[in-house]
Amino acid sequence: MQYPLSNPLQLAHLLMSARKAKGLTQAAAAARVGISQSRLSVLETDPSSITFEQLLALMSLYELRVTAHDKRTASAPGSW
Repeated sequence: MQYPLSNPLQLAHLLMSARKAKGLTQAAAAARVGISQSRLSVLETDPSSITFEQLLALMSLYELRVTAHDKRTASAPGSW
């Protein structure tokens, strides 16, 4: 399933939903990626300060991947 993101609120929702789908508490997820529970709480409500490293770590934990697509073309993902 794809989750197109166009604003921080959508990313916040994705982070929280993905964590819950994996059955993880904020404390457990945060410990696994090396951040505090309070930091994860902030990222799940306002991810505007998330670092790329934190994003990649959380996406990996939740078994998601980050991709970028050119909205101007209808080419298949991964084709350039």
